[in-house]
Amino acid sequence: MADDGRTRIIPGRTPESAAMLADVKRAMAITARLNRLTFNDAGEVRALFSELIGKKVDDSVLLVPPFYATGGAGMRIGRNVFINQNCTFYDLGGLDIADDVMIGPNVSLITSGHPLEPSRRRGFTTARPIVIERNVWIAAGATVVGGVTIGENSVVAAGSVVTRDVPPNMLVGGNPARVIRSIAE
Repeated sequence: MADDGRTRIIPGRTPESAAMLADVKRAMAITARLNRLTFNDAGEVRALFSELIGKKVDDSVLLVPPFYATGGAGMRIGRNVFINQNCTFYDLGGLDIADDVMIGPNVSLITSGHPLEPSRRRGFTTARPIVIERNVWIAAGATVVGGVTIGENSVVAAGSVVTRDVPPNMLVGGNPARVIRSIAE
């Protein structure tokens, strides 16, 4: 795999992979506590989400349980972010969510994966960042993979699989997602 400067490679059976596993266990313990809460427990949800990511989230952030994560330390969440129920965030590669972002139910933001070749697949984990710029809406059931930036004001249609960068002010949809049209005002 070529080094593009954004890809992190974690070989199996190393101290780095052991630390990754410890982070996963920590995140699962915190999200298990978070998932016992309801929509009406917004303050407690924010407190546990802050514990998960290692920094206080703004009081304008609203996350609706259940929620799943495999880390937390790689997340940065802006102000006025809405995360609907049943979302999954794998942040090993880094996950940057800007202000005013809306994330629909059942959205998966997956920054990590494995090599395609069967002989190498279990040997290491790869991770690439996801950047979601200001005022983006990711609709229900969409999946965004590592290495992608979604440009300001863009919309990802429901059920889409985003595998490439999305320019600002665009509606994208499909699998793989492609530009449908501009949504500039």
